[in-house]
Amino acid sequence: MKIKICGITDLRSAQAAAAAGVDCVGFVFAESPRQLDPSEAAQIAACLPPEIERVAVLRQASLDDVLRLLARFPADRIQTEPCPGMLDTLGRRYLPVLHDGPDVEGDADALPENLPVLLEAAGRGGRGVRPDWNRARRLASRRPVFLAGGLDPSNVGDAIRTIRPRGVDVSSGVESSPGVKSPDLITAFVDAVRACETEVVG
Repeated sequence: MKIKICGITDLRSAQAAAAAGVDCVGFVFAESPRQLDPSEAAQIAACLPPEIERVAVLRQASLDDVLRLLARFPADRIQTEPCPGMLDTLGRRYLPVLHDGPDVEGDADALPENLPVLLEAAGRGGRGVRPDWNRARRLASRRPVFLAGGLDPSNVGDAIRTIRPRGVDVSSGVESSPGVKSPDLITAFVDAVRACETEVVG
């Protein structure tokens, strides 16, 4: 089970995520309380252990936007909505974002079936709103899914048991205020995931 802490804004939060044992950290480059300049994000990312994946998070970005960002920020993966040319250029570095809704399974079918996708609520991410877990469960039964939206230490276990995603993604659910991560909540979230992972996987 992959764990991603998204919306890292400072070195303290990045270090807390690394100490808790997360797999990925997300740096937001779209308009948000968590938005960073690429050079600032690169400085924070450089302090992370090499085994932690650095994810660049954008919203409705073009391929040119992504290539300009990669010239300034060494992302291991790019998370953004589907866009022409993105998969051909980035390959497995591309993490498409799908927004929940009645047509989400059809949207997923337009992508290679073994390519992981990130599912979040309709609209934009980072608001603490969760997607429909029934649709999420159906999607996760067909392809690898990172589940995002509305997760926190108290409900992530139920989400994993219900949906069986490939990974979980949290941002506002581990914050003490918008854009400010709580090391204690990060640790509690990771502990909850690992405890449930043992229960579900054995």
